[in-house]
Amino acid sequence: MNKEQQELYNKITNKYLLDDWQKEQIELGIIENIDVSIYSNPEFKWQQMKEIRLGLKNKVNTDLFAKPCFSWQQMWQIREGLEESIDVSSYLNPNFNWEQMNEIKLGLKDNLDVTIYAKTEFDCWQMEEIRLGLEKGLDVSEYAKSEFDNSQMYFIREGLKQGLNVSLYAKSEFSSYQMEEIKLGLLHGIDVTPYLNPGIDVEEMERIRESLESKK
Repeated sequence: MNKEQQELYNKITNKYLLDDWQKEQIELGIIENIDVSIYSNPEFKWQQMKEIRLGLKNKVNTDLFAKPCFSWQQMWQIREGLEESIDVSSYLNPNFNWEQMNEIKLGLKDNLDVTIYAKTEFDCWQMEEIRLGLEKGLDVSEYAKSEFDNSQMYFIREGLKQGLNVSLYAKSEFSSYQMEEIKLGLLHGIDVTPYLNPGIDVEEMERIRESLESKK
């Protein structure tokens, strides 16, 4: 650092109680001729400071995420979205964890209608199942419901891909294992009515399915 930069660094580090990692981010920003006042706040952990610094360096609107309420991982997802010219407003919400933000960002990159799953009621694994269905042009309304966990969503999505009548088992009372047995029966062309009952355990469903398949 030159004399002027050193003076600025000393002024900031004397004013705030910062750890060595935070001081390093201040120093790097000063060397890069970045306005470090935007993140020279002891409320920011050094990882948050780094994300803000990288955003400033890459000339994105850091005002959107330079807030202590966002973790550094959330800041990372927002920064990357801005750098890729994505409209991050769909996930600019601290109530989304970074994995949820990533799923929304991936959908936006593929020009999908993320409003279907950009909801805090879905965890990142549920969001992924809905996103994968949208990518294939499937009618995700069959399973884009928070009452289904991601495993249940998977078997409904697979059934839709295979052109099956998923409405027979797209019901939250069926476990994912039961859904799999019903899906297999439909895929093999048998009448699944005899075991289309959530009260029948999965082992019994398998036994009935295999018996029906052997009689085809």
